[in-house]
Amino acid sequence: MSVPDRSLDPKILESAKKEFLANGFEKTSLKAICDGAGVTTGALYKRYDGKEDLFAAVVAPTLRDLNSIIEEKSNLDVSALTDEELIDAWNMQNGQMEWWFQYLYERRDGFVLLIARAEGTAYSSFQHDWVEKMSVATGEYLNEAIRRGLTSIAVTKEELHILLSAFWSTIYEPFIHGFTWEQIEEHCKIVCNLFDWYKTFGMTPTDETISH
Repeated sequence: MSVPDRSLDPKILESAKKEFLANGFEKTSLKAICDGAGVTTGALYKRYDGKEDLFAAVVAPTLRDLNSIIEEKSNLDVSALTDEELIDAWNMQNGQMEWWFQYLYERRDGFVLLIARAEGTAYSSFQHDWVEKMSVATGEYLNEAIRRGLTSIAVTKEELHILLSAFWSTIYEPFIHGFTWEQIEEHCKIVCNLFDWYKTFGMTPTDETISH
């Protein structure tokens, strides 16, 4: 049995990414992708089932990386964290946000496709679905903090989802609007000052978390 020739895949995927970023999934044509890659429609169909299959292939690496973060958070035993570590999870001044922005900036093309160019695909609700996943992971931290008496402020799953939707919107938007890294760095400072999770949940940072 012959091995399929995949040598054209990089050209096809790069062309597809360019067209999807410029026009979104729904307005992108297979002809434009083929023209950009210098291949025939027949050659494309030998490798991909169609436009949605192509979109899925383009965003697959970004999805894999993002899901690995969720998996890492889900596999973490929050009960094993010290009080200081649990409180520090809500610290907006310890570099976590800059790490997130840097992580997403390094994957910005795939991220933008997922949050702003996916209408008409299986990923059209990515923004909502991502916040839902983060809400589950974040809820575990909050519930553990409540169990230990580190906070007495409990919120429903729905309220937590709303709060995190607002939070993640401030992360999505710079990428949707094509911010440079320098602009994102400044935006990150604003976001960190805007969201004071300590105050929201009535937590008192320890000297150790403040020093971070």
